[in-house]
Amino acid sequence: MNSKPDNADELIRMSATDVVAGLKKGELSPLDLLDALIDRTEKVEPHVNALPIRFFEEARKEAARFDPRSHENRDRPGFLAGLPVAIKDYNSVAGQLTTYGSPIFAENRAETSDNMVATIQDSGGIAYAKSNVPEIAGANTFNPVFGATRNPWDLRMTVGGSSGGSAASLASGTAWLATGNDLGGSLRIPASYCGIVGLRPSVGRVPRVADLPYDALWVEGPMARNVPDLALMLDAMAHAHPADPLSFEAPARPFVEAVRDPKAPTRIGFTPNLGLSLVDPEVERLCREGVQAFAGAGSTVDETCPDFSGGIDAFQTLRAVLIASLRGELLETERERIAPEIIWNIEKGQNVTADQILAAERSRARIFGAMVKFFETHDILACPTVSVPPYPVEQRFPTRIGDQELTTYIDWMYLTFVITLTGCPAISVPCGFTSDGLPVGLQLIGRPKGDFDLISAAAVLEQSLGLSKQLPIMPKT
Repeated sequence: MNSKPDNADELIRMSATDVVAGLKKGELSPLDLLDALIDRTEKVEPHVNALPIRFFEEARKEAARFDPRSHENRDRPGFLAGLPVAIKDYNSVAGQLTTYGSPIFAENRAETSDNMVATIQDSGGIAYAKSNVPEIAGANTFNPVFGATRNPWDLRMTVGGSSGGSAASLASGTAWLATGNDLGGSLRIPASYCGIVGLRPSVGRVPRVADLPYDALWVEGPMARNVPDLALMLDAMAHAHPADPLSFEAPARPFVEAVRDPKAPTRIGFTPNLGLSLVDPEVERLCREGVQAFAGAGSTVDETCPDFSGGIDAFQTLRAVLIASLRGELLETERERIAPEIIWNIEKGQNVTADQILAAERSRARIFGAMVKFFETHDILACPTVSVPPYPVEQRFPTRIGDQELTTYIDWMYLTFVITLTGCPAISVPCGFTSDGLPVGLQLIGRPKGDFDLISAAAVLEQSLGLSKQLPIMPKT
């Protein structure tokens, strides 16, 4: 074991890809990794609060009996060989709490692991902690059960959400890989705010929890410190599951091959705002500069985008219906214990008319058709991930962009949630830092089911900019 790191901090700084390689060679053990995570968590968690539910002892027992040689899936792509993985608290791990950040579910303990978690476990991942989330849904990670998660780049700031705990754990070194899910940007927004990588994969690429409506809005996906690690995790997650009829088999070519010799896209369309609303000037400048890295790699970059008109209203309608279908029954008995934003969203969904749903579905179909047309001449659509940089953690949500007043608590998220309507894969990759030292992500959108080529493009961008080498960091005050 001569390549084993000398101390826990050195091990924490290794990429997930290198750690898994060490596990497969027998140079590292899952217990080594858990000991390093415990050490790092003791240093970081009092400041960040990314992983409030921890079950290290149960994970250590699993790690002690884990034998990669006897694992039935050890030869399939994405085999994690005993790597510990952080699981978002919207997903269930057998025997552990699943609170959804809500006092209603504060004592809810799962009997079984859900479809996505079971797939990761079948791929050799070991769950050891649950990452913090907003209450039921949202894009600022705070809740009345565990409190707020703080941004490792500046502890005064939000990590975004809803996969905020996962993003913060990756940035601060209490995770090598973490799970997320994405409805309106819940993978992509915290990735941007924490300077990590988050992928909203194609619908069906990763199996979802069993009680979700069969709609293309909500997906499960990977989060990582860099693109190669994210590709590895997607290979671990991307498998059909009999309990999710939307899921499909893993592709013939593993996603890790997309980053071994990544190819720059031929043509990229860039838009600062999808033609819909405002963007913070510094965010726009950083994303414009970031996308030019593709030009340096040989791509043609022009300013253009499909017609997304009607997308904001369409998503607002369809999201409200989904939230109401998932949690609407709680209003009658638990109204006093539900956040006001969630009450508003549930009631909006309960009061949507048939005409509004039909209009939203027509808009969604037209926007998808416009994207298909766009990809006849372009390989990637690029835009900022979030319209504003990270904001103070005490602020529930942004209420304005520049001089523009916002009307709902998710208006500022339009750059991600309108893309959700398309069903296309989308990834946030760090592209720079504000004058205050806060990360900004560039969102790349690929063709329908074009996850492989999208990851390849993301790897080109990451290699050109070199920002992933800065992680993990100790929390900054």
